[in-house]
Amino acid sequence: MRRGWAQFKRLTQIGLPPRFPIVQFPNAPLILAFLAGAVAGQLHGADRSYWRAAAYLAMTVWAYEELARGVNWFRRLLGAVYLIIMVVRVAHGLQT
Repeated sequence: MRRGWAQFKRLTQIGLPPRFPIVQFPNAPLILAFLAGAVAGQLHGADRSYWRAAAYLAMTVWAYEELARGVNWFRRLLGAVYLIIMVVRVAHGLQT
């Protein structure tokens, strides 16, 4: 299990282009956000709301991680933009 986790962590460190990574393999919060969003897209009612909330939470964690620990200014800016988008989406969802 530890070996698998270490390999996954190493995989998430690979970025393109190597000198200024813009694209990286998704980390755990981003994978969870994608999976929860895909599940939410197949459901209706309260179950959809729960999975959508999980997707928003995972995406917010990913955005915060990018903002706080991004490898370069572009990744930190990407995290800030997504964090703002997630706040706006949740605020909009609370108003409806």
